[in-house]
Amino acid sequence: MISTSARLLRLVSLLSARPSWTCGELADRMEVTERTVRRDIARLRELGYGVESEPGPWGGYRLSGGTRVPPLILDDEEALAVAVALREAAFSGVLGSDQAALSALLKLRQALPPRIADRLGAMDAAFVHTPRPDERQIAPGMLLELATACRQEERVRLSYRDREGKDTVRDVDPYRLVHTGRRWYFVARDVARGEWRTFRADRVTQIRTTGVAVELLDPPDPALLVSQGIASGAYPLYVTVRLPLPMDRALRLVPPTVGTHHPDGPDATVIEIGGPDADGLAKYLLSLGTPLRVLSPDDVRRALLRRTRGLFEDNGGCQPL
Repeated sequence: MISTSARLLRLVSLLSARPSWTCGELADRMEVTERTVRRDIARLRELGYGVESEPGPWGGYRLSGGTRVPPLILDDEEALAVAVALREAAFSGVLGSDQAALSALLKLRQALPPRIADRLGAMDAAFVHTPRPDERQIAPGMLLELATACRQEERVRLSYRDREGKDTVRDVDPYRLVHTGRRWYFVARDVARGEWRTFRADRVTQIRTTGVAVELLDPPDPALLVSQGIASGAYPLYVTVRLPLPMDRALRLVPPTVGTHHPDGPDATVIEIGGPDADGLAKYLLSLGTPLRVLSPDDVRRALLRRTRGLFEDNGGCQPL
């Protein structure tokens, strides 16, 4: 005779399979008495399932929306489909909250039977995401390992390859994963340096647990830390410009991952932007399509003037319309 919990799961599965069941049909399928079915229906209602009953000889039971989210009963194919969908949602950001998709995927993977987990692992190895030409790719398995580290609140040993190709190993206290729309970043406290750092997730080569529990005191805003780190990256040249826009509008025009913003009164913002060279920065400034003033350096100011003069001349100069 199956246990009560297994019987309840079987009952939920049956109720989910079709719109309505009579008590006798459920009893026959579960090989129990109708009295047992009625008791189990009462238990499901106590657990938060919305099970409605229809009176009369031809009445029965049907599953409707409850006031709480009860456990879901998924077969192998459904569980695999949900796991794949959550992984794709985490990579694409289509749900708007990558953390939520990753958290749900972690919970689901922990509950998957080995046969389904193995199939998902095989699919992880077979699926290829097409990154932009200048981007490296992160394996889904590594992304989940980093997400797991953030959830466990345990110090980890990180093997990392920096932009110069140098391999280092460091102990860090994980905090969050941040997706910028282009890349994943791992936010953690570097134990040796005693400071918060951001790590490109695609440059992590290995992560190992240390068994040391940590309590993170006064952690930073992870999204802001990543934005500031990207904006202040090592560029050969920086330009400082003044936009006649308040801070909120300037942030929408120039994202915090592109520049470092400072208000200049209530109606203007000063932004520092890094780039490869003066002409590249001038091209970006023209693409903003808004009035601006280059404060420094002169190289970018001259490059911007050359581009605007060329655009003016290409469109007829001072010829009358």
